[in-house]
Amino acid sequence: MKEASSIFEAIGGQAKINELVDAFYARVQKHPDLIPIFPNNFTEIARKQKQFLTQFFGGPPLYIQEHGHPMMKRRHAPFPITPTRRDAWLTCMEGALEEAQIEEPFRSAMFDRLILTANHMMNTPEPEKEKGESL
Repeated sequence: MKEASSIFEAIGGQAKINELVDAFYARVQKHPDLIPIFPNNFTEIARKQKQFLTQFFGGPPLYIQEHGHPMMKRRHAPFPITPTRRDAWLTCMEGALEEAQIEEPFRSAMFDRLILTANHMMNTPEPEKEKGESL
């Protein structure tokens, strides 16, 4: 049996990426911290994420072929990504990795890379609490 040459191959290829992204967006569309910065229709954003994660984890360069260089920080600049939203995004992704039954050590390897990406996307500090507002 041939050894997988990438995380993408090792987890089951495109079918597993599709399952992961679908599980992820099912969580995002219910998360109160994320709903404000996502579109009402997830079809196109999920399609692009499938392309990106395919490439990100060693599969074919689908994202670059259609959209050019990812430039993720620039593409996310219009959206206020706070530490709370980063954490919410990671919580949704962690649940999706579990639901999609990504096995170890690949689940941890993928999540570690996604943590770095989520940290890189942050572009807005948390809003200050109003005086008298409880923490």
